[in-house]
Amino acid sequence: MNLTTRLHLYFQLTRLHRPIGILLLLWPTLWAVWIASAGHPSWHIVLIFTLGTVFMRSSGCAVNDYADRHIDKHVERTKDRPLTSGKISERETLWVAIALALMSFALILPLNPLTWLLAFPALFLAASYPFTKRFFAIPQAYLGIAFGFGIPMAFAATQGNVPPVAWLLLLANVFWAIAYDTEYAMVDRNDDIHLGIHSSALFFGKYDVIAVMACYAITLLLLAVVGLMAGLGIAYFVGLVVAEVIALHHYQLIKERSREKCFAAFLHNNWFGAAVFVGLVVDYALR
Repeated sequence: MNLTTRLHLYFQLTRLHRPIGILLLLWPTLWAVWIASAGHPSWHIVLIFTLGTVFMRSSGCAVNDYADRHIDKHVERTKDRPLTSGKISERETLWVAIALALMSFALILPLNPLTWLLAFPALFLAASYPFTKRFFAIPQAYLGIAFGFGIPMAFAATQGNVPPVAWLLLLANVFWAIAYDTEYAMVDRNDDIHLGIHSSALFFGKYDVIAVMACYAITLLLLAVVGLMAGLGIAYFVGLVVAEVIALHHYQLIKERSREKCFAAFLHNNWFGAAVFVGLVVDYALR
């Protein structure tokens, strides 16, 4: 196998051709960077956390494929993934995951010791999440913590501490993750039942649509409280209203539980996160 082919397989393994996961991880991290810096972030902090997000999400995808290597072969959507199809080995997959995690850790070496310390639970959460589908009824909640741990790290890197507003922002991200990943789980519901995999879509059952909308509502409420605690103004809250309209659009997509429309709703969460971020940036820029 030549180098070009192998790199292409790594590209597929780490889902760099499907950046939605990076964006869903990046938006809350950037929320935290902007709030922690009162709208004036150090650009080296922005670069470090942006690249770190790309590396850690890519590493997490490799770990996920390793964890699901015996499951993916039974699912039409995943049976052709590089590891499952036998195009790369299990050992190679783990080395890719480790290399990317080390690259991510190297990025934060110029930062303070508290940020280094928080990197260890962040790594544990990212590495262990794929295995929670075997025993945790709502693994999407665990995903929300794993995807949101860049929030306390961003505050630590910027302020040297992690104030209460950071943990509230992390909690908002947990409910957002349950919302969007339940939409994703609604796509795989039948496969998950057959394979005995836990998901929020199965846990909520016939109340899945209501649960998704309730999680969006809680997310927006928590983000509003974050805005009040951080002293944010009208532009930020306009951003939340836009995010609310986006969430209502998702209701229209998922209410019939069509696999295609549920997946479209999941992908559309990029705009939910972007709306909150734009509101933040504009609010600080107007001061």
